[in-house]
Amino acid sequence: MIDYVKGHVAHLEAEYIVVDVHGIGYRVFTPNPYAYAAGNGDAVTVYTHHHVREDAVLLYGFSSREEQRLFRKLLDVSGIGPRVALGILAGGRPEAVIAAIQQENLAYLTKLPGIGRKTAQRMILDLKDKLDAGLMTGGTEGIGIDSEEMNAGAEEQGPAAAWKEAREALAALGYSQAELDRAWHGIRETAAADDTVDVLMKRALQSLFKG
Repeated sequence: MIDYVKGHVAHLEAEYIVVDVHGIGYRVFTPNPYAYAAGNGDAVTVYTHHHVREDAVLLYGFSSREEQRLFRKLLDVSGIGPRVALGILAGGRPEAVIAAIQQENLAYLTKLPGIGRKTAQRMILDLKDKLDAGLMTGGTEGIGIDSEEMNAGAEEQGPAAAWKEAREALAALGYSQAELDRAWHGIRETAAADDTVDVLMKRALQSLFKG
């Protein structure tokens, strides 16, 4: 069992990073590979789940123990495999996902990639009582989940809604999903609530042109 790898990020793609550990490159599938792009060559620690199946041996990696633990819990839910579990962590912060399960927030859970209503119900049924005992450091009380994030069932507002339209327009221009994910990662932290679709498109294009 490989519990974590520590080294330098030698390469990244839309779905994975390659961590160089003393000359050996480990391919690690992670929720957001581009989060490691700003590492400036510093060594990183990636907490991993070592997944073995008949035709492959794969590593799934996370920036924290909390993500790693939640990923493993999600695999216990019928119908959720590693790829879907990874998509859940890409779509929501661990504390938000846990809070949604505990609060039986189907609207939030069904907004996560690959999660339909039946799977969301299974998540609640299978995990609600298993996430109380300190899965997250310090539990889930006082974790500061913002109302916009947890009210995912309501109509999307602010930059997330504008980006949805901008993304569709950029995809129509021929940009790949990986390129658009990278662009959104680069602009989302500074996106304002009143940014229009045109503003986000221009900023995304600037980010894409920079490479």
